[in-house]
Amino acid sequence: MIMTATTEQQQSARTPIQRDQLITLGDLLEFKTSLLQEFSALLEPLLRQGSKDQAKRWLKADEIRAMLRISAGKLQYLRDTGVIPYTKLGGITYYDYNEIVAIMESGKHENG
Repeated sequence: MIMTATTEQQQSARTPIQRDQLITLGDLLEFKTSLLQEFSALLEPLLRQGSKDQAKRWLKADEIRAMLRISAGKLQYLRDTGVIPYTKLGGITYYDYNEIVAIMESGKHENG
């Protein structure tokens, strides 16, 4: 097989390049445009997903812990003492992002 590949390379090296085989500036510009359009089409769903994540209203405990940089125990304490409001649905605890931000900005909390 190595001999075949080498032989093919030698034969193609001897074959003269035809005028219609040359790449022109126009060809390169057309390729660039096509490539950028394909990349845009591939990235668009990812960018939309990123904006959905930013607009996400309800966060789970691990997301809140990462956002506030607190431990699971501290989050439980804040929830139990009513500092952080929450909603429980199907055994999963959710926190309203807007309420958490409002609490952080105001520096106040509700005891409930």
